Amino acid sequence: MHSPSKPVPPDQQATQAGSVTMPVRGALASLSMAMLLPALGTSIANVGLPDMARALHAPFQDVQWIVLAYLLAITALIVSVGRLGDLVGRRRLLLTGIALFALASILCALAPSLWLLVAARALQGLGASVMMALTMAFVGSTVPKAQTGSAMGLLGTMSAVGTTLGPALGGLLIARFGWQAIFLVNVPLAGVALLMAWRFLPADQRGAHAKRPVFDHCGTLLLALTLAAYALAMTLGRGQFGMRNVALLLAACVGGALFAYVELKAPAPLIRLAMLRAPVLSAGLATSMLVSTVMMSTLVVGPFYLARGLGLSTAITGMVLAAGPLVAAFCGVPSGWLVDRYGAQRMGGAGLCGAAGACLALTLLPASLGIPGYVAPIMLLTSSYALFQAANNTAVMGDIAADQRGLISGMLNLSRNLGLVTGASVMGAIFAASASDIVSAQPAAMIRGMHASFAVASALILAALAIFALGRTLSRAGERE
Repeated sequence: MHSPSKPVPPDQQATQAGSVTMPVRGALASLSMAMLLPALGTSIANVGLPDMARALHAPFQDVQWIVLAYLLAITALIVSVGRLGDLVGRRRLLLTGIALFALASILCALAPSLWLLVAARALQGLGASVMMALTMAFVGSTVPKAQTGSAMGLLGTMSAVGTTLGPALGGLLIARFGWQAIFLVNVPLAGVALLMAWRFLPADQRGAHAKRPVFDHCGTLLLALTLAAYALAMTLGRGQFGMRNVALLLAACVGGALFAYVELKAPAPLIRLAMLRAPVLSAGLATSMLVSTVMMSTLVVGPFYLARGLGLSTAITGMVLAAGPLVAAFCGVPSGWLVDRYGAQRMGGAGLCGAAGACLALTLLPASLGIPGYVAPIMLLTSSYALFQAANNTAVMGDIAADQRGLISGMLNLSRNLGLVTGASVMGAIFAASASDIVSAQPAAMIRGMHASFAVASALILAALAIFALGRTLSRAGERE
């Protein structure tokens, strides 16, 4: 078996402006596959929950853990595995993560009981967290800096494709082969991703006399428990905050305080808290979480508004909801090109302004406009999000030291995941409170709930704009000094 070809340094990979050589194309193709798999794993399982409930003789409340275990594993571990990649080698860890994802997919298909399936899904989530944390980290070592935005846009496109493809592909596979097929389909895809990553990604570089890496085990455990407690607090109870949610949220607060204390004392901390003083990084993480919270509103509020507010059938509702992910899939690459052409800061601001306008439109447009009155702002919101995400990821990852890229990539993905789980809870609660009883509410109540939810979303986007502007101002002030 021959070893992979020696990677070409990024500064030699572009022979002329705008050109991309074969090693870069191969690397981007392998990273695209590694980004597609976690997104597909997230969305494809949802459509199979009813069939799995019947086959495993489990109530729907328990079957939901098939989805929750996957998301919890990603949320709790993504920062830690990103840092581990910096220490032991990103290529080596990414290959391990892809192989683990494939193995866990086989275990999911073979699981004879619900809780063994849930355990296998958690293992699959660990593999997914590795892929999500390290794909963006590889961009800095495989792509010329002038084309970073295009690479980030491509990765965003592949994530959107995975999310969009999951429900349709899952439905076809279940109808033809049964629910096990939605897990087994990952195996050949993971095999292709594994071969491409082994062939095209640059080998890990460690000096002959390099010190043995020190991993912050205590900080890692505390952060994982803290994030798991927060994610559970936000997802259990379907937006209804009971004592269990409050206890978990308090546990997350205590865990966060303990984590900060341990990191200040640790000789080799998982996260150097001083890093968060960097305006671009701290603003990028905060805005990413806020915007992701808003994006979750479309998935939480949209189905109720379309089905019960506008009276659409299930089939038409599904088609309308697919508009957002489809726009994201088509806008990722053009967004990256715009970022490379006009700069991450300018395009990040443009994306946030577009998202603010879309949320205001969803707040103010009357329901009498029907489907066009909902789809047009959603398309603007989704395209603006694609532009913001490409710009924000490019800005945050642009000047990061090579030995911190995995960690920062993990933190970026974590901020997005925390925004999604927060949005599912908070926006769901706001919608439910405004629409009264959503089970028996009249269309007018559904419309009122949708307007209230996106009024809050507008405020969150405006807050993100303020944070973005402040971060940009502080960054420029630091450069002048």
